[in-house]
Amino acid sequence: MAEQKRGTGKRAVRWIGIAFGGLALLVVLVLGFFTLTEYRPKQKEALILEGNEDLEVLSQARAAEGIRIMTFNIGYGGLGAEQDFFMDGGSIVRPSSKEVVEGYLQGIIGIIREQEPDVLFMQEVDSKAKRSYGINELAYLPRVGDLPMGMVSKAYAKNFDAVYVPYPFPETIGRVEAGIVTWNRFQADSAERISLPTTYTWPIRTCQLKRCLLVERVPIEGSNRELVLVNLHLEAYDDGSGKAAQTAVLMDLLEEEYQKGNYCIAGGDFNQTFETTDTSAYPLVDTSYFEAGVISEASLAEGYSFQADAAHPSARLLNQPYDPDSPRTQYYVIDGFLVSDNVEVQKVETLDQGFLYSDHNPVILEVRLK
Repeated sequence: MAEQKRGTGKRAVRWIGIAFGGLALLVVLVLGFFTLTEYRPKQKEALILEGNEDLEVLSQARAAEGIRIMTFNIGYGGLGAEQDFFMDGGSIVRPSSKEVVEGYLQGIIGIIREQEPDVLFMQEVDSKAKRSYGINELAYLPRVGDLPMGMVSKAYAKNFDAVYVPYPFPETIGRVEAGIVTWNRFQADSAERISLPTTYTWPIRTCQLKRCLLVERVPIEGSNRELVLVNLHLEAYDDGSGKAAQTAVLMDLLEEEYQKGNYCIAGGDFNQTFETTDTSAYPLVDTSYFEAGVISEASLAEGYSFQADAAHPSARLLNQPYDPDSPRTQYYVIDGFLVSDNVEVQKVETLDQGFLYSDHNPVILEVRLK
């Protein structure tokens, strides 16, 4: 009897060992898969400028007349007024249907049609993602009213390329390929993707965004100077160190271009506000939610000022569907522009769209080049 019990115990130990060994092997295989498929962009990559050849050449007279620029984080067409988001304290991973996404995208194009910018910085544009039902938004957006800016070029810089994002469970984010896009009415010389640093480490890093700057250079006819356009979307859900490191790289780039005498405009979603912008109208409701960083005036690159409009918030927290009457509704001013002092700012305005089609409102900048 004793020997039988010992034999049974040995078999149990063996099966437990096999089970743990199988689990360990599964973990190794999963981590190996994510490591092998991780998106690893180069530090600098030349981008394709589609539709650039026959565009208007930016003359000095046209530059002095005025240029209208819009930045708009479109939330991949999935974060309109009816939505919340699990990473902001809500519960939704993606909208309920493809038709919802298409409706938001159509509304976004309606805003662009009305505003008619010369240059459009767009963030969170999906080219292939479960969260937006596989819609190639790069192709879809121009079809809806032909991006009513006249003839435009398109430069696309990928900042998210994950074969599979395995959270939250059980309804995961899944496949994501997305990035930032610059649409431009003026003929450009080049477009470049510049990688930004990240504080995420392996293995979390394998499924995270790879943030970047999209830098486009527009020659000015009859001048040896360029208009340098920088589209950006900086870190969001970090401890603040990622945003700070990425902002430092941005400032170094802008200072270098300013020293060359170029006209520089950087715009997008900073996920930060600036101490020169009065955001007292939008106090933090709950410190457990996303808190925007603050960029000090002292850290600005030489010759630059931050241009934002705090008359209306540029973003909202997605802890709940949008309700302007709820005390839990959190607002931010995190979208805007950095502008060199050889650019004369005529107007900066956050367009109050009631967050109908995105969790961000678009921001308009009107300038003249001195």
